[in-house]
Amino acid sequence: MSKGRLEAFSDGVLAIIITIMVLELKIPGGDQLSSLKPLLHTILSYVVSFIYVGIYWNNHHHLFQSVTHIKGNVLWKNLHLLFWLSLIPFVTAWVGEHQMSATPVAIYGVVLLMAAFAWYLLLTTLLKNEGPHSKLARSLGNDKKTFISIVIYFTGILSSFFIHPWLGYACYILVAILWFIPDKRIEKLNEQ
Repeated sequence: MSKGRLEAFSDGVLAIIITIMVLELKIPGGDQLSSLKPLLHTILSYVVSFIYVGIYWNNHHHLFQSVTHIKGNVLWKNLHLLFWLSLIPFVTAWVGEHQMSATPVAIYGVVLLMAAFAWYLLLTTLLKNEGPHSKLARSLGNDKKTFISIVIYFTGILSSFFIHPWLGYACYILVAILWFIPDKRIEKLNEQ
């Protein structure tokens, strides 16, 4: 399979994920700005989820600009990532509908954690396929940001149950802030 076909399929799935999320937004009951107040949790969860999908799309795009060939194991790892990302509309709606309750916020964190793990598996598979002396391997080096993210996700999940759901959600926002700017290592590689 060509790299372009994998990217096009992934782009399509991510576009559908965003479309599903926006379709879950309810129309306010009135025509006043105050009519949005009951929807604030839903709007916040949509914004954070949209940013997450955007982060994955952006980093996926940059990563695959650096890849020279695609093997079958990459296809499965990519599908694994897309599976977890496809659950984002569900958990986004659940968090918004139940106004940041502990269980929905924790499950939201589990989905984000599993997406991060799937990203890590995809990345390690690409590194293995490209080889230890490839441009991709030279540019990535140590992947501290992924491991830091995983620790913060675990903290958020546990905080949602044992401290307060808002603290858990704040952890997820912190991870989004960490990843908001595309991975500089991959951007530098693409400039070479």
